[in-house]
Amino acid sequence: MTASATQETGLHTWESPERAALRTLTGDFTRKHVVPHLADWERAGEIPRELHRLAADAGLLGASVPEEFGGSGGNALDMLTILEEIILAGGSSGLVSALFSHGIATPHIVASGNADLVDRFARPALQGRAIGALAITEPGGGSDVANITTTARRDGDEYVVNGAKLYITSGTRADFVTTAVRTGEKGHAGISLLVIPVGGTAGFTVARRLDKMGWLCSDTAELFFDDVRVPVRNLIGAEGSGFGQIAQQFQGERLSLAFQAVATARRCLDLTIAWMTSRESFGRPLSSRQVLRHRVAEMATDITSAETFCRSVAVRWVNGDGMLVETAMAKNTAVKVCDHVVHEAVQIFGGLGVMRESEVERHYRDARVLGIGGGTTEIMNEIIGKLLGL
Repeated sequence: MTASATQETGLHTWESPERAALRTLTGDFTRKHVVPHLADWERAGEIPRELHRLAADAGLLGASVPEEFGGSGGNALDMLTILEEIILAGGSSGLVSALFSHGIATPHIVASGNADLVDRFARPALQGRAIGALAITEPGGGSDVANITTTARRDGDEYVVNGAKLYITSGTRADFVTTAVRTGEKGHAGISLLVIPVGGTAGFTVARRLDKMGWLCSDTAELFFDDVRVPVRNLIGAEGSGFGQIAQQFQGERLSLAFQAVATARRCLDLTIAWMTSRESFGRPLSSRQVLRHRVAEMATDITSAETFCRSVAVRWVNGDGMLVETAMAKNTAVKVCDHVVHEAVQIFGGLGVMRESEVERHYRDARVLGIGGGTTEIMNEIIGKLLGL
């Protein structure tokens, strides 16, 4: 894989021999271990723990993590390539969210350089032996990260945690939860990150499994903390540094969602073209209908534009440019294109498009969360507006 210290040199970096091999590996893995079972996992509401181990054995879970922390030594472009190819090979963004929830639970741990936390939590997750979750959102807070109310009161060598978290991906299966807590006064300066082990932790409760419109194979939960005692050594970084850590990792999450949106759109385009060339209406293939060909042409144009922009932003971000405005723009652009394409795909598929047996039906449902997760479209626009000086 591409070394994380290597300077990426442009859009052609996506077509390097190493990333072409990574695409082949990921596609083969997806077609063998995911596609035949995805419908069953959607009905079950979760993916099996064994899939995490299989993905780790294939080298997919730690693609962007330095080798000294248990990863494969690549960079974010390698991970984005994997997420993209899983969807293009017949997986889904819901599958991605469940299988790669460690991708939002462990980066703060790795970035801290805390060897103890890395060994106890990050390494097992990267090896597929443990499942991590990130808990920030609260029942009354939504996107308002700076004003979370879950508290962590210092008591000797422990923190005592009280509060609740909502919409937590992998929350019903997690072995540990990287949790945003309030250790200080009101506002962003009082927020810290604490790793809370799940098994045998008194006072920790999975209050309920949440039923969603999409991402059905990705379990989502509401969590309660009632005088949960957590060792002080589970603090990530310094007290009061949590907001900065969260903000730093948000860009990676937003690019991940942008790439999932573009890949979902391109997968639906591929499925639509195959459908139009095989399906007949009134004695003629759908592909002979000019109105549908033009719709597909617009879909392809929008996808290519969004893909080019997102890849350019990702390359510059990996190379060390700030790109705070551009990552927000990339997410909103990709989500907008994806929303349009999945709508058109279902419409062109007609009756089959709204049947659970149709892949485009799943993508239609799954796509809706992409404009909400990692910061809503409205929050992205607020970031863009402020950084434009408004």
